[in-house]
Amino acid sequence: MPAVQQGMTEEMVASLVDVDTADITEREKLAVRFAERMATDHHSMDDNFFDELRAGFTDPEIFELGMITGQFIGYGRLISILDLENPEQPAA
Repeated sequence: MPAVQQGMTEEMVASLVDVDTADITEREKLAVRFAERMATDHHSMDDNFFDELRAGFTDPEIFELGMITGQFIGYGRLISILDLENPEQPAA
């Protein structure tokens, strides 16, 4: 189910800039930290971080989170390199 249908708002997305103060569950905070590391410094994901993840997620959930995160990172980068982020409006 899309996040908007589940109640996600633009304000909620903006609040994720500081995940520690965001109004989301601890499990959601873990997922955001995972996604941030996947996008910016995946080599920093050490055993301690995975121990923290396993406190909130099962191994299959961690794998799924990684697959979805990787897919969206790749999609975002593709959109960026194809310069599709801000397409020009066609002339009317």
